[in-house]
Amino acid sequence: MSCSEDVLMSNPVLPTIDPPITGGSEAEMLGKDRWEQIRALHEDGITVSGIGKRLNLDRKTVRRCLSMIEWQPYRREVKPETLLDAWRPWLETRVIEVGYSAQILFQELRAKGFAGSYETVKRFVAPLRILADQAALCQTRFETAPGEQAQVDYGQIQVQFRSQPAKVHLFVMTLGYSRRGFYSDSGNEQMGTFLEAHERAFAHFGGLCRTMLYDRPRIVWETGREGKPGHWNPTFWRFSEHWGFEPRLCAAYRAQTKGKVESGVRYVKCNFVPGRSFVDIVDFGEQLQQWQSGIADTRIHGTVHQRPIERFATEQPALISIQGHRPFGECLAVSRIVADDYLVSYDTNRYSVPFHLISKPVTVQTDAGELVIRHQDREVARHPVLAGKHQMRILPEHGPGALARNRRQRITQPEARLLNRWFGPPEVEVRDLATYEQVSV
Repeated sequence: MSCSEDVLMSNPVLPTIDPPITGGSEAEMLGKDRWEQIRALHEDGITVSGIGKRLNLDRKTVRRCLSMIEWQPYRREVKPETLLDAWRPWLETRVIEVGYSAQILFQELRAKGFAGSYETVKRFVAPLRILADQAALCQTRFETAPGEQAQVDYGQIQVQFRSQPAKVHLFVMTLGYSRRGFYSDSGNEQMGTFLEAHERAFAHFGGLCRTMLYDRPRIVWETGREGKPGHWNPTFWRFSEHWGFEPRLCAAYRAQTKGKVESGVRYVKCNFVPGRSFVDIVDFGEQLQQWQSGIADTRIHGTVHQRPIERFATEQPALISIQGHRPFGECLAVSRIVADDYLVSYDTNRYSVPFHLISKPVTVQTDAGELVIRHQDREVARHPVLAGKHQMRILPEHGPGALARNRRQRITQPEARLLNRWFGPPEVEVRDLATYEQVSV
């Protein structure tokens, strides 16, 4: 199995040291490598006792190996003691966490007081890495039914835009059954672009899977501090509820859990990027989409041995339909404070509300192409959403002029003060004093 697929895996068991070999017949069971090593050490001037101690062999076994003209059937290698034995319990856990990196282990061991060399650590790690690779060959691939699971991840790619180097954030979503992927450049890895990329992927597939598998980015999962449990990012959780999928997390230090999408990120880096030149991010995106439909969807997948676009024909009917489903942003109400010009801003544009709501909080939400503004759960204004940027839409009935045209209506003290600010104090009719004298008679 390719290591690019997700698997169910247990931690590999580290090798144990064999007991000393004794007896003449056992000497004949040593492998050729061990037999040659014994002879080489002897040629280097190492005594029989020295070879026995170094290789954890009985002296009689060493002597009989030296007397053999030909080697006998293979015997598992005996591991000599090393300077790392004192750190072995710690190494057994840490070597897995650092991905079997001898360099990282050496750096950390030096900080702990280890006086040995990097080569010592390297020799210690080498057989463990081999065991891990062998264990990977025996792992069971985790397959999912059509429409059951998709995997999501970000990757970063270094490219050239004209003569300038640039870093592109790559969003990838891979369907677990068909292995069909959605690949898109992304300006950043923040919440807004992350959710928008999801919705573009849903539109690309014409639906979405019932579960979505993620790593542990902060925009998805907020790790608990000071012993408190972690929790889903509230905005992301509302997004998952809006679209009706169940989010799931990979286990810590287990990248294999989402190997399908990890493979997709590597596939872009190894198949799409090499040999290409890009003018800018727009050109990058256009070429990526052409590559996606012309190559990624139609190549024979190395694991399922079918074209992803062909397997997708089976998976697509099992996806959750997006027909009639509004984008998450249209269902997400945002809070605003009405400005002194009785306007509220939304997506760089500004819209009017009734004049008396100045300085008061309102909520703004889109609904079928219209902007609905509410105050205390009561609708106070509705506008068509402006298509451009930095525009204004003001309804005459919202302004102070509408109140000024009918000053006999009952208005509150705040409204009166606002009218005075815009138009000055109301005019008072000037009458002759004789008029009041006649009334008082």
